[in-house]
Amino acid sequence: MNSKTNNKVLIGTSLALALALAVWSPAQAGSDDTGDGAALTESQMAEHCNAMKAAKLKLREDVKSQDAQLSEQVAKMNLAPVDQKLGLMAALLTTIVDQKIAMDVRRAAGDDGMMHHMARHMQSGQSSMPCCSATKGPETPDVK
Repeated sequence: MNSKTNNKVLIGTSLALALALAVWSPAQAGSDDTGDGAALTESQMAEHCNAMKAAKLKLREDVKSQDAQLSEQVAKMNLAPVDQKLGLMAALLTTIVDQKIAMDVRRAAGDDGMMHHMARHMQSGQSSMPCCSATKGPETPDVK
């Protein structure tokens, strides 16, 4: 029973830490103005667009990394003896839930940041939108 309580405390603490890091992360927070309320210059806006795109790409890479880790855990579970499968399945399920909760927090923070970013573009005028690298998809090589 004590082990279950310790696991609950550990998971709760981990989730709280993940939430705090996601909310206060400098990469997600990115200020949209110069500090004195003035609008961003074109170069500052481009820099901000690139930072937003980099954050989106980092999130995508992190998801791929997590998927690879989960695939390894599933393979390990499938190859394990029958008496160990239940414990490995419980660990896998816990990992999946923890990752989903943390990723939902990161995505929500990223969505909020993107909404602020787009609002800044709207304030700057429609001419700033086509230049925004944050709204474009990932670079892919030309297919011939």
